[in-house]
Amino acid sequence: MITRRAAIEAALGAGTAAVLGAVSPVLAQAADQVVADQVVKVGIDLSLTGADAESAARIKNGALLAIEEAAAKHEIPGYRIEAVTYDDGTATAGQYDPAQAATNARKMVSDHDVVAAVGPQMSGAGKAMAPILSQGGLAIITPASTNPDITDPRFAPQYRPGGKPVYFRTVTTDTYQGPGLANYWSDTLHVKTVYILDDGGAFGVGLADAFQKRAEQKGIKVLGRDRLDAKAADYTTVLTKIKSLNPDALYFGGVLQAGVKLAKQSYDIIPKVIKGGGDGMMGPEMLTAAGFPAAEGWYVTIASPHLTEDDRMADWMKSYKSRFGVSPDDYAITAYDAGLVIIDAIKRVAATGKLVTRDAVRDAIQVADVKTLQGGVSFDANGDLKDRTVSVFHIKHDPSFPADDLVHQYRYLGVAPTS
Repeated sequence: MITRRAAIEAALGAGTAAVLGAVSPVLAQAADQVVADQVVKVGIDLSLTGADAESAARIKNGALLAIEEAAAKHEIPGYRIEAVTYDDGTATAGQYDPAQAATNARKMVSDHDVVAAVGPQMSGAGKAMAPILSQGGLAIITPASTNPDITDPRFAPQYRPGGKPVYFRTVTTDTYQGPGLANYWSDTLHVKTVYILDDGGAFGVGLADAFQKRAEQKGIKVLGRDRLDAKAADYTTVLTKIKSLNPDALYFGGVLQAGVKLAKQSYDIIPKVIKGGGDGMMGPEMLTAAGFPAAEGWYVTIASPHLTEDDRMADWMKSYKSRFGVSPDDYAITAYDAGLVIIDAIKRVAATGKLVTRDAVRDAIQVADVKTLQGGVSFDANGDLKDRTVSVFHIKHDPSFPADDLVHQYRYLGVAPTS
């Protein structure tokens, strides 16, 4: 941070440093103006290239909106907040790329003006970034990644080598999301048998594991499980095998690179089987790339409260759409809330008169209790959101609205049962 003395020296020149004890009020005021221009940066890392790019853009917009509003209101006297965006998706991977995510983490850590970050979108990216961010002491708040290992103290040597937690969430984890749909299918749809697929990614495998464990506890018989190659074009072999077993339901743990193809091909081969997945299947790409009727009937969960249809959100929804030209989804809201938490942390550090360092901001985030769009946000000792809400949706085509309208094509069913 530029100190008052350093600013005055810069204004006067090195030759007059000896007379700093008698600086005029005018020069002191000028120095204060220099101090007021200090920039602090907030990184935003998302999968902006590949199969999840459109979803990533909506999430990015949410974080940007929070930062832009804070900057416009001059919420933190003496500081100017800027966003720096990073893309962890690559054309080669066709989605998030852990190697690129690690590169982005190193870039953020090396830029000492970056005091906190929002992201990542994908758990595979999060696993690559967490150790680097931990060693650099840089806090990040994810609005979308849900694999529980990253914040589990059992894996602290792997993902938290720096000691203190730096990976925070404004969504809950797959410890709750996976069981949420198992509970719903058992209690509401009375599913008796299921076949499980995953895409081999950190998110997909962890989510499918959590779903399978809870399904078996609920008495749902798991007829089998297979792994899809996300880059493969044809899943007909495994789907034909599933058809021969005649399960009540098919559960998929994964994201849209494999999910879109699975939706299309499963509609052709097992159209009457109940199908579902986690938040990796929530996005405009599911509605447009898979399309209707293939997407019709899928059950999808998200790891947060559903707010986009709440009347209290009308003004915010209007502001978001006016700024970006598209409607937000629920993870745009959790990204906005992540931005609010970071801004609040910077504000509290600045108010003490201390330097706004990434260590100080991390400590302030750890003890945050911030009123956000989703309600009060606070974290447990490991960085996980204390609220455990999981929401359930059912894709039902409404031709009176655009095909990519998340609010009207994903019909909200309610909060997932917890037992």
